[in-house]
Amino acid sequence: MKAKLIVLLGVLGVSFSAIFVKYTTAPAVVIAFYRMFFSALLLFPVAWKTCREEWKALERRTVLMCCLSGVFLACHFSFYFQSIAYTSIASSTVLVDTEVFFVAIVSILFLKEKVSRVGGFSILLTFAGSVVLALSDRGAGSNAVRGDLLAVTGAFFVALYTLIGRVERRKMSTTLYTFLVYGTAALTLAVFCAATRLPVVGYGPKNYALGLGLALCCTLLGHSVFSWGLKYLPATFISTAKLGEPVFATVLGMFLFGQIPALQQVVGAVIILTGLYLYTAVQS
Repeated sequence: MKAKLIVLLGVLGVSFSAIFVKYTTAPAVVIAFYRMFFSALLLFPVAWKTCREEWKALERRTVLMCCLSGVFLACHFSFYFQSIAYTSIASSTVLVDTEVFFVAIVSILFLKEKVSRVGGFSILLTFAGSVVLALSDRGAGSNAVRGDLLAVTGAFFVALYTLIGRVERRKMSTTLYTFLVYGTAALTLAVFCAATRLPVVGYGPKNYALGLGLALCCTLLGHSVFSWGLKYLPATFISTAKLGEPVFATVLGMFLFGQIPALQQVVGAVIILTGLYLYTAVQS
């Protein structure tokens, strides 16, 4: 029960991601850089102290795959954070959680994994809910639809990050894996900023503080908690608990920004979350 409560607190932690980003004034790519840079920086002392021998034993291929995972994570945060500027917190967080849908598709097409009838139905249900949610934002203008597409693109990239993590995490500790991934993601985002001529400094203490808050609250006390929880709880519980993120984020958005979801948004979100829950319960 204690482990379950800690995991639920982790869900609440990641739910603040969209809230923090909504308060920022720096470009989305810069904020994503702050999040990954501070996350890697905070992990460095622990990784240096506990993982030096493990690092020496790593194969080159494993390091390269971790770096590729970091590139995909950087793309995920870049697209996801941009989506929050265009569409509602409710739509953005629900659509980015369709990661499971993309993991399923890639697993079926390329990894030749089998999916049960209920699993197949849940994938179709998730897709249908995404269509309903996207259509509900059509009346809000082209920017909202653009935000929805950015969120779905972010879901695709985090699915690739997840698929690599499934394999590489079996070979190495959580600390070393996350340090390599976060460090590579920070470097990738720095390259993105340089390529688009965006300075990474000069946005004021507020944005630095929000970036640090994203690293502490949403990454280290959020995503890292999920990795910790897998040692004590079934993967099904962790995956299902993560579906609470859009719910918490939407409630916070209602109170802090007055973003009250329309009925069609609620219907689409419920369909998506039901499909994701069914797939998680059946396939895990």
